Amino acid sequence: MKKILIINGPNINMLGSREPGIYGNATLADIEKAISSLAKELKVEVEFFQSNHEGEIVDKIQSVKDKVFAIVINPAAFTHTSVAIRDAISAIAAPAIEVHISNVYSREEFRHKSYIAGVCIGQIAGFGVDGYLFALKKLASL
Repeated sequence: MKKILIINGPNINMLGSREPGIYGNATLADIEKAISSLAKELKVEVEFFQSNHEGEIVDKIQSVKDKVFAIVINPAAFTHTSVAIRDAISAIAAPAIEVHISNVYSREEFRHKSYIAGVCIGQIAGFGVDGYLFALKKLASL
């Protein structure tokens, strides 16, 4: 069975109460429940990881080398700053899709640059929780 790691970066643990006008009312638990439900239908296994710390995300990515088929990652604010996360994804050579709940390209200029997208097979932004589901469907089909 294909195993897909779902990584969420800083402040994603605050969803539901954090800027609902931008991020909606779904909590991280709601997102994980929706992903788990779809994973069951797609017959893939998912593992969830969330951290507010860049090094922990790097460590997690490195720890799954040769253990997961693919990664869905919402690097959140690290999207625009982390060469370390980019390099970790590149090093494990598993297909990855970058996901953002909001449309980062309709927001502040600094959010328009992703260090992560270049090592991913795709990027999904602006579709809320559905972005995770789109990414999971695509990776399960590979």
